[in-house]
Amino acid sequence: MNSESLENLHRPLIESSKSFVDYRLETVLTDRELPYFRRIYLAMMIEMKFLFHLAAPAIFVYVINNGMSILTRIFAGHVGSFELAAASLGNSGFNMFTYGLLLGMGSAVETLCGQAHGAHRYEMLGVYLQRSTVVLILTCLPMSFLFLFSNPILTALGEPEQVATLASVFVYGMIPVIFAYAVNFPIQKFLQSQSIVTPSAYISAATLVIHLILSWIAVYRLGYGLLALSLIHSFSWWIIVVAQIVYIKMSPRCRRTWEGFSWKAFEGLWDFFRLSAASAVMLCLESWYSQILVLLAGLLKNPELALDSLAICMSISAISFMVSVGFNAAASVRVSNELGAGNPRAAAFSTVVTTGVSFLLSVFEAIVVLSWRHVISYAFTDSPAVAEAVADLSPFLAITIVLNGIQPVLSGVAVGCGWQAFVAYVNIGCYYVVGIPVGFVLGFTYDMGAKGIWTGMIGGTLMQTIILVIVTLRTDWDKEVNYFYFFNLGAFLGL
Repeated sequence: MNSESLENLHRPLIESSKSFVDYRLETVLTDRELPYFRRIYLAMMIEMKFLFHLAAPAIFVYVINNGMSILTRIFAGHVGSFELAAASLGNSGFNMFTYGLLLGMGSAVETLCGQAHGAHRYEMLGVYLQRSTVVLILTCLPMSFLFLFSNPILTALGEPEQVATLASVFVYGMIPVIFAYAVNFPIQKFLQSQSIVTPSAYISAATLVIHLILSWIAVYRLGYGLLALSLIHSFSWWIIVVAQIVYIKMSPRCRRTWEGFSWKAFEGLWDFFRLSAASAVMLCLESWYSQILVLLAGLLKNPELALDSLAICMSISAISFMVSVGFNAAASVRVSNELGAGNPRAAAFSTVVTTGVSFLLSVFEAIVVLSWRHVISYAFTDSPAVAEAVADLSPFLAITIVLNGIQPVLSGVAVGCGWQAFVAYVNIGCYYVVGIPVGFVLGFTYDMGAKGIWTGMIGGTLMQTIILVIVTLRTDWDKEVNYFYFFNLGAFLGL
């Protein structure tokens, strides 16, 4: 391939007056006149600026959004221990099931918008946003029946009758949040692909304050129970959705990517659904994995104590996971943008830096958890028995937090490259062929209880992390760029 062909390969398909893709990182990494360590230093400074510009607000958004769920469970725990167990079961078994599915399906927008943005096809971002929203709303219609029949489903799974009944009441109030997720996640990925993350952070922070005030009034002033808490949770999510819609319509930053509603949103829905389904399978298998742990805990001896202690540990783990998801979003945006712009070395360097920073932060989080293991449960409940159980599970929690510092970031790289289908197969093998069966055997056959179930989960996550590390290290980034230009872009823009 001659030099002119190479130049054409890296030239944007549509020229624009202003490029939102920064080529400084690729330029520094390919400048052979600079000493090696000088190149690495300058590249690190550039990438860290990109990373924290994207990751910090994204982490804030994910932690705040997850914080609303944690606050709901905290208030439920102060209503009663059975209410905490019921809210945890309803959240893990149904809300997080939906959250994982729709977040995964919404990640198709992350791949398409990120690479189209890197290739300067700005007008397609709004079309992808609308198309994804249509697909997700259609998916929500049958899922709402799952919530309506939550009581018989939980009973059939062998959950205690009292806990199942209370959990179903909590789940009924979560039905409106299904459709909020369907609109929110495409919007979130649409904005992230353009590196617009700070407005969502402000919106989420303001909503968290409203959520806290309304929940406090419902429990301590009006004496309401689980149904009111779940309805407030749904209402808070719709505040986020409406505020983001207003921002997109009013902000000049979205002027080039949002051109109004288009009939193109209804074209190629089946093809878009297939790509969304691949993304969903990849992320859902990760999200559901920890939720199955909580469901299995409901079948152990003394299920109330097992559910309460695991729910608290899972809540803390979820905070750590959401921090990593922020890095996941940053990795996905950086990699997809750089691939779309034809910058293979920048994509590879961004992967290394993002994973390294996330790993170091997760180690710090694990140390903090181990240091505070005897007192962290009192934010959720006043029970000394639960506090002792949580302290006993803290080493498992610390290991999970460290693994969360690597695996979600590499999953973000996979989304940026469009490897969702491959990662889905890896997840099935590691989580559901290895992790859950091993956990079930250790927890029930060998009577290790919650520790045994969690050991199996850690084993599956560790196996998946090792596979993703090997695959990422063996990636030929020049081929990824070529694959995007010759295959992906034509397929995406023709959807």
